[in-house]
Amino acid sequence: MRVMVLVKATEDSEKGFEPTAEALASFEAMGKYNDELAEAGILITADGLAPSSKGKRIAFDGDSRTVIDGPFAQPRELVAGFWLWEVKDMDEAVAWVKRCPNPMPGPSEIEIRPIYEMSDLGLESD
Repeated sequence: MRVMVLVKATEDSEKGFEPTAEALASFEAMGKYNDELAEAGILITADGLAPSSKGKRIAFDGDSRTVIDGPFAQPRELVAGFWLWEVKDMDEAVAWVKRCPNPMPGPSEIEIRPIYEMSDLGLESD
């Protein structure tokens, strides 16, 4: 089962990265955690995202496309980073997230979402 593990943004993460001693220690701890995920054969890919102020959204309405510049409201509804994992089941994903160092300096949330497989959609790949 593949899952996308989403690190939810915070007010702090939307301000951008500041190379403080605390931030560097957090990156080191996250690097060790990512090494554990890789050694366990779970990690497919992972990355952090720049603040939404550097992003764009494209709104679709029929044939119309509208570009919306960041920043975007409600940081807790945004994503600051992600992992893509291959796990046995959701329980295994939850167990790994519980081992994760806090990705933010203060309170934070991580969301786990299963990725649709072709069989979930009634389609079989060749």
